[in-house]
Amino acid sequence: MTLLTRRDWRGWEHIPAEGGVILAVNHVSHADPFTTAHYVYDSGRWPQFLGKESVFRIPVAGKLLHWCRQIPVHRGTADAVKALDAAVEAVRAGGAVVIYPEGTTTKEPDLWPMRGKTGVARLALATGAPVIPIATWGPEKIFDPRTKKIRLLPKIPVSLWAGPPVDLSRWAGAEPSATVLNEMTDAVMIRLRDLLAEIRGGQAPPIWSPADRDAGTDAKDGAR
Repeated sequence: MTLLTRRDWRGWEHIPAEGGVILAVNHVSHADPFTTAHYVYDSGRWPQFLGKESVFRIPVAGKLLHWCRQIPVHRGTADAVKALDAAVEAVRAGGAVVIYPEGTTTKEPDLWPMRGKTGVARLALATGAPVIPIATWGPEKIFDPRTKKIRLLPKIPVSLWAGPPVDLSRWAGAEPSATVLNEMTDAVMIRLRDLLAEIRGGQAPPIWSPADRDAGTDAKDGAR
């Protein structure tokens, strides 16, 4: 990625040098895993991603992903829980697990973070590991998820900024009820949104959900 990007990387001091940690990243492009992996690796940690199971069935690539200790996610099936179990095991073993809480590239029209899924909250509750927010901006210029256009030159400026751990102490030891999981997830997404606003400059919008597009309403923002 060094040949394709001009790096604006900050916040490595917030990523623990050792021990289990959850790295929560906003998702703006299919190029994200490459830039994020580079960032985390250069911070001194080996990144373990949760990724679509279908990618693991690609010859050669699948074997490489397994060899690199990446974690397949079987979306929409009973096997989806296995991915969470594998992620819990990886964190408890001292790994740095990277998760995109949105579950896919954001559908927010201006690529701000949208409402997340509860996997990050479940993982945090199960392990007690710190959740480090990492905001990224720039990979969408390499591969824009809206237009599907790829741009490789000139070098693309790519920002990845890590912040202090998200304060989830309010929910420590709580049962994983729907309310608790949603509140924890919102806390992570709001922190990611605000960190991204520091990169992009200006005021961040309320947390958005695809349901708001269908209903023609703005999502409720629990931060305000």
